[in-house]
Amino acid sequence: MHTFDRALVLGPGSHVGTAWMAGLAYGLRRDGVDLGEADLIVGTSAGAIVGALLATGQDPGRLATSHRQPAHRLKADPARMGAVFAVLGDRSLDPGEARRRVGRLALDGTDPQADEALIAGRAALIGADAWPERRLLITAVDATTGEPAVWDRASGVPLVHAVAASSAFPGAAPPVAIDGRRYMDGALRSGTNADLAAGARTLVVVEPMAHLFPREALDQQLAAVGADSVVTIGPDPASVRAFGSDPGDLAAWEPAYRAGLRQAGDLGGQLRSMWRAEADAG
Repeated sequence: MHTFDRALVLGPGSHVGTAWMAGLAYGLRRDGVDLGEADLIVGTSAGAIVGALLATGQDPGRLATSHRQPAHRLKADPARMGAVFAVLGDRSLDPGEARRRVGRLALDGTDPQADEALIAGRAALIGADAWPERRLLITAVDATTGEPAVWDRASGVPLVHAVAASSAFPGAAPPVAIDGRRYMDGALRSGTNADLAAGARTLVVVEPMAHLFPREALDQQLAAVGADSVVTIGPDPASVRAFGSDPGDLAAWEPAYRAGLRQAGDLGGQLRSMWRAEADAG
């Protein structure tokens, strides 16, 4: 049963995914498709950054360059990240146990200063500190219990902290302290978390890492949503080349943004009639 018109789901993708989605959103807006007009925006990890920016009425063109990243860079831990992916790839573990094991890896040797640097960096990126009136859901996972969290403006969690926690992938960023608990990347809940868009008549899913993961999990989520119209957008081959081999490489930020901007030109016509039809109907 449809309870609202348009939903936008923005998935994870580290630095290159953030930049690519910002370029895509800016290019689509320029072509008459304002994704920020969605009745519901679901943001996960990189998608939480861009989702918060769009939902609060910010210009996605603000992220054309990486200069809004803080001067104090977070140092990635490749060994920890490798251990995380090993856990996630162990098919013998149920999802809850896998999340708890990943949480233990995330919590090992937590540095409070890194937590502060992450929050400062996310604040600079999204350019807003208050939740919008527009409905925005941001996902995360409790690093101790492995339980998923979904926050909105009624949750009492500060917007910047929610975005920081949602984008805190173990090995790349520290878990974020909120109300005495620590939270990590929302992608550990369910990838793009498209199931949270249930009730939408029209659904647009932007998945920066679509080329790296099987489609089956997303298809299951889309079936559960049951929207009448669904468009899924992943990076085209030229965008994938712009990303390079390391999604966390800041040197690829501007090429990824430009790739999203270019790809928007190919998508605008396809999306415009569907997106505007829902706006006119509303």
